Amino acid sequence: MSATTNSPQTESHKSGLSHAGSGQPCVVVAEDDNEMRSLIGLTLQQDGYQIVECRDGIELLARLHGPAAGTASKIDLVISDIRMPGTSGLAVLNELSKTDMAPPVILITAFGDSETHAEARRLGAAACLNKPFDLEVLLEHVRAVVPRAGPSGRLSS
Repeated sequence: MSATTNSPQTESHKSGLSHAGSGQPCVVVAEDDNEMRSLIGLTLQQDGYQIVECRDGIELLARLHGPAAGTASKIDLVISDIRMPGTSGLAVLNELSKTDMAPPVILITAFGDSETHAEARRLGAAACLNKPFDLEVLLEHVRAVVPRAGPSGRLSS
């Protein structure tokens, strides 16, 4: 897949609204780079996932624990950049690691040294990918963690 796209986004993708009961696994994408966030979201949406976008770590925490916390139980996976304004993806992962019902987390970073990857593993990240990464590699990790719903609503991998 290419690193850029001109494909239109659906209304649910742009608004970040949750579609409870849609049969699609819900993935939250937290990334401060608008183009990267949209590209990841659109790629996952085209692969059968429902997407909720967050612009930074603060918005992600609000989605997980704030007034919208009722939707947190419907979140199947979080994909988060590590370095974002407000709070880092590692800090979010650390907070989530303290709860029993936390969704799995895939971290992405442009600053992926061995210490960062070790910390991500220690905190329980499902994966930690260095930017730039191949979108197919991201999809493989996502599919391994959260099988997607097929046209019939049945889970497939």
